[in-house]
Amino acid sequence: MTISVGDKLPDVKLTKATESGPEQVSSAEYFAGKKVALFSVPGAFTPTCSARHLPGYVEKAAELKAKGVDEIVATAVNDAFVMGAWNKAAGSDDITMLADGNGAFAEAVGLTMDGSGFGMGKRGQRYSMVVEDGVVKELNVEAPGDFSVSSAEHMLGQL
Repeated sequence: MTISVGDKLPDVKLTKATESGPEQVSSAEYFAGKKVALFSVPGAFTPTCSARHLPGYVEKAAELKAKGVDEIVATAVNDAFVMGAWNKAAGSDDITMLADGNGAFAEAVGLTMDGSGFGMGKRGQRYSMVVEDGVVKELNVEAPGDFSVSSAEHMLGQL
């Protein structure tokens, strides 16, 4: 079942990419007590994700924070080392990378996709959400192949 506006995020383990290496975090604890702009991509370093999705959040980080967002989080079904390298290559200190290496978070929120046709296996869909104190306040899920409602620009309009 797909998560909906008003639902609490499920509690699963994610891995935060940090300068000192991977750090295990609980999603329930991590999203508690703050307002988070969360976006998911099918994969770090993939074309749309690297050319448009991540750069949009980097460019709009100050505007998102000015509208009350405490933290901007990117997630993908990649390991923490890949997510950390992607942030170094194309991100910024304004973006927190939470790796969903086994796809547990994507599966728990009901937003998986099958990228087997492209040799990618099971991945998370492209989406964004505003999460306040662990509760989904806005949810924007892209149609396959699209990129519009999960963008930083769209989220700014929701805030």
